[in-house]
Amino acid sequence: MKKKLSMLLAGAMLATTLAACGGNSTGGTNGGAAADAGADTGTAAVGAAFKLGGHGPLTGGAAIYGNAVKNGASIAVEEINAAGGAVQFDLKFEDDEHDPEKAANAYNALKDWGMQLSLSGVTSKPAEATSADHYSDRIFALTPSASAVAVTEGKDNVFQMCFADPNQGTASAQYIADQKLGTKIAIIYKNDDVYSTGIYEKFTAEAAAKGLEIVSTTTFTSSSQTDFSVQLNEAKNAGADLLFLPIYYDAASLILTQANAMGYAPKFFGVDGMDGILTVEGFDTALAEGVMLLTPFNADAEDELTRSFVTKYQEKYGEVPNQFAADAYDCVYAYKQALEAAGCTPDMTAEALCEAMTAQFTSMTFNGLTGENMTWDATGAVAKSPKGMIIKNGAYVGM
Repeated sequence: MKKKLSMLLAGAMLATTLAACGGNSTGGTNGGAAADAGADTGTAAVGAAFKLGGHGPLTGGAAIYGNAVKNGASIAVEEINAAGGAVQFDLKFEDDEHDPEKAANAYNALKDWGMQLSLSGVTSKPAEATSADHYSDRIFALTPSASAVAVTEGKDNVFQMCFADPNQGTASAQYIADQKLGTKIAIIYKNDDVYSTGIYEKFTAEAAAKGLEIVSTTTFTSSSQTDFSVQLNEAKNAGADLLFLPIYYDAASLILTQANAMGYAPKFFGVDGMDGILTVEGFDTALAEGVMLLTPFNADAEDELTRSFVTKYQEKYGEVPNQFAADAYDCVYAYKQALEAAGCTPDMTAEALCEAMTAQFTSMTFNGLTGENMTWDATGAVAKSPKGMIIKNGAYVGM
């Protein structure tokens, strides 16, 4: 009798162990996730939570983006798990240092961990490097901020919460023209970066359609983004009264500094990569006064959802969240909505979840921090309205 009872207990323990593994198709183990270097939020019981992974630059020059995404996603996961609903998340985030090769390593680590759903990558090139793996492994991905078309192109299970690069270029030209912000436009873009070139190409096409006069177009690369005197002098000599910068905040801060030193003061207009310029170490933020950009998120908005998120973020991380944090927060809540609507459970395989998420995201409407009535098409691109922002008194203010 004792022997029979022992066998029954052993069987029960084995069943519990198998259930805790979640039955996902990506392999890996559940144990010790919180102890891993990339682990972030795992307050739900093991086996009772969907394993959500992501990678981005947590160190290096683009770390402001990766940490914002990780922090925004963490707040959403903590809120959802604390509410105690049917959908719970175990979040793990890996550092890819804004490097495609390291992004591949990060993806493999997450896959070995047992990732069922993904936030993909934060920046475009690393996310592009892993999007093919998401497609072949049938792990659904919703990136907060990797905006290059190549990230989603040809992959039916890779979606974006951010604007795609072409949309940003088109919307920027429309906004500048509609608001009559400049008569002579100069452009400085980074020609070895898919983010920058993608926005530039669509901007110039729409600028021509809108009758905007582009008087100067100059470029730079990763190895030359320290001295912008040639580009600025060309823009100044051409009489440009607005400088369009489809680039990230690090290079933009140098351009603003060097333009000020040479006495050149055009209007500056950027895109979502400019978000973060107020936190650049050693940068005189007074030089950013009057800088305009299009972004989906306004931290100064007075709606209850935004005020709650901003307050929590400031209390936990000691700074105002940027749109990368807000997009990541929205990603997690969009996943929650889709999982609930589809009736998904954590014991489903990544492939089964992928099919369910693809069906949900191409049919649902979502309201979040970065937009109302958001929808997605079959290409993975999101439809939502950008907001025109201007920096005043060291803060972003809606235009």
